[in-house]
Amino acid sequence: MNIFKSYFWYHKSQRNGIFILILLIVIFQFIIVFVDFYSEEKVNIDTPKVIAFHHQIDSLSKITLENSRLKIFPFNPNYITDYKGAQLGMSLVEIDKLLAFRKTGEFINSRKEFQKVTTISDALLNTISPYFKFPDWVVERNQNMQLSTSRDTRLFAKKSKYILTSTDINLAVKEDLKTINGIGEKLSERIIKYRSKLQGFSSLNQLYEVWGLDTEVVDKLLLVFKVINLPNIKKINVNTVSFRELLKNPYLDYELCKKIFEYKEEVAELQDISELKNIIDFPLELYDRIVLYLVAE
Repeated sequence: MNIFKSYFWYHKSQRNGIFILILLIVIFQFIIVFVDFYSEEKVNIDTPKVIAFHHQIDSLSKITLENSRLKIFPFNPNYITDYKGAQLGMSLVEIDKLLAFRKTGEFINSRKEFQKVTTISDALLNTISPYFKFPDWVVERNQNMQLSTSRDTRLFAKKSKYILTSTDINLAVKEDLKTINGIGEKLSERIIKYRSKLQGFSSLNQLYEVWGLDTEVVDKLLLVFKVINLPNIKKINVNTVSFRELLKNPYLDYELCKKIFEYKEEVAELQDISELKNIIDFPLELYDRIVLYLVAE
């Protein structure tokens, strides 16, 4: 007991100090329990500074949201890649359908054709089609076709007892072409001459390239003639071809041939014909037609 006695023995000043401490604790507890510290004074949040601060926060939020969204720029749907298609929300099956169609050498020239080929949903089509950018001649042709859809297709051909020898544009003779309103002796000869220059039409869209042939007349041709059999085009090796021979390509001019030869000097040899796309200012919209006549070996 003597051991613990020393811990509980206090002199007078220590006892007074303990008493004052207990008294202070009781007073503070009384204040906390019974005194109301709540203030009914309301903070005004409609001050110009507070409103300006909130506007600044909202602006920063909008900027952050806009930056997080996918930005879509105008593009030609014929050249959608796997990565681009996935960004747009297309499935792998839909992308593969598009790529398979493009391998045939044909081009998509309207939003309706794009949906027909890819079978994408109406919702996705409505989202991405406003960004479709087709060549000017395609846009003009589509407008003309819309104006003429109400016409009877029987008016597109001359009333004649003549029987077509073929509906294949690559086998049609002058008399076949002349059955179309707007095509006479000269235009029919010009179409056949251009067909020979191309070594045959690979796509009906190439008819729009015939000099002097109006788009309205071509639209009439498309209702009668098709590319039934693809032409057997003789391709030349871009790595060994001469400048003069390369210039015979119907889609290459002197300047573009020069750029191709300059690029060949830089790389020594093209490993794949797709390397042509690396050439500065190469017309990508004509790539599929240019390579109909070229190969890299």
